[in-house]
Amino acid sequence: MKITFLGTGTSQGIPIIGSSHPVCLSENSKDKRLRVSVLVEWDNYTYVIDCGPDFRYQMLRAGCKKIDGIIFTHEHSDHVMGFDDIRPFYFRQGDIPIYAHKRVLKSLRKRFDYVFETENKYPGAPTVVTNRIKNKPFQLNNMEVIPINVKHAELQVFGFRFNDFAYLTDVKSVKDKEIEKIKNVKVLVVNALRIEPHRSHFNLEEALQFISKVNPEKAYLTHISHLLGFHAEVEKTLPKNVFLAFDGLQINL
Repeated sequence: MKITFLGTGTSQGIPIIGSSHPVCLSENSKDKRLRVSVLVEWDNYTYVIDCGPDFRYQMLRAGCKKIDGIIFTHEHSDHVMGFDDIRPFYFRQGDIPIYAHKRVLKSLRKRFDYVFETENKYPGAPTVVTNRIKNKPFQLNNMEVIPINVKHAELQVFGFRFNDFAYLTDVKSVKDKEIEKIKNVKVLVVNALRIEPHRSHFNLEEALQFISKVNPEKAYLTHISHLLGFHAEVEKTLPKNVFLAFDGLQINL
C-alpha cells in the first residue's frame, strides 16, 4: 500500500491569502500546505480521501490518471469543494463511485445538484455512484475498510482504517470503543491544528496524547495551520515515532 499526502493544511491552506505571518512567508516547501487529502493505493486500485478546493492541482501534481472512488470524511468545504473537478476522470472512466455518511451525501446533492440530476442533465456534468457509509466495515475491491466514528466539535466525522494504516482528520474527541478499532496500527495519521487549544480540532498536545493511546509504530500529523509553527522547528520537538506530514510525502506499507 502507498499513501500520498496530497494536502496537509487547514481550511485556509498555508500560506493564507494576504498573511504576513512568518510561516506563511516561509520559503521551505514543507511549510506550503494545500487543503487536507490523501491518495491511498494498493494493487491496481486508487482511492482519494476527500476532495477539497485544491483537488485539481493535487491530482496534477501527483500525476494521478485514474481513481476508483472518493471517500469523504465529512461535508465541510475544505473537504468537498473540488467535487466538480472529478469530470476528467468521469469522461475517461465513466461513473465515479463515492462513499460517505448519508448526511454528507445529502449535502453533496444540495451543493452539486447538477451532478445528481436524472432528467435533462447537462452533458458536461459528471455522474457518480453513491455508497452510504455506516459505522461498520465496508469493502473496497479486495480491501476491508473500517470506519472510525469521531467528533469534530459536535459534528460526526468518519476516519478510516485500511489494514495497518489509519487516517483521521478534523478530530476533537473519540470514544474509547472507536480507539480500540485502530489500536496498534503501523501508521496513524491524525490532525494537529496548532499549539493553542481549539474548539473543534486536536491541538498538538491532544494529538500526541491520542497517539500514545493508539500506540502506532509511526504517526504523522496533518491538517496543520500556520500557528503550529515552522515544519523544521516543530519536528525537532516531537517524539521519535511522530512526524509532521507535508504535501507530497509518500509512505509505503
